[in-house]
Amino acid sequence: MLKKGSKLNSILTGSCPKCQNESMYLDKNMLHLTKILKMNENCSHCGLKYQIEPSFFYGAMYVSYGLNVGIGIAAFIVSYVLLNASLKVAFISIIAAIILSFPLVLRLSRNIYINMFVSYDEDFKQ
Repeated sequence: MLKKGSKLNSILTGSCPKCQNESMYLDKNMLHLTKILKMNENCSHCGLKYQIEPSFFYGAMYVSYGLNVGIGIAAFIVSYVLLNASLKVAFISIIAAIILSFPLVLRLSRNIYINMFVSYDEDFKQ
């Protein structure tokens, strides 16, 4: 479905952005909350070091902020505008949506952030 080599494929699958042959995470299931951010040191196929520099993924917090703002706006529009809920219910729905999407946002923000700096290498074959 997703074409290998596209940034979208790497972002949605959590695969190595350089070769897209291996998951960056030790546990692919993002619902295992104690292991959600545990990553491999390097890709076993192409050798890409995921922690490009010390504290590299601190920048993913900014991506996470943007994703959470988008989720909050979407929850507000659905609850307040489309369902005609009160402001109090809309506020509660925003908080619930952000809490429920927490594991997804954590992984997606890291995936998006590393894909901003590392591109697919189509010449790498193994």
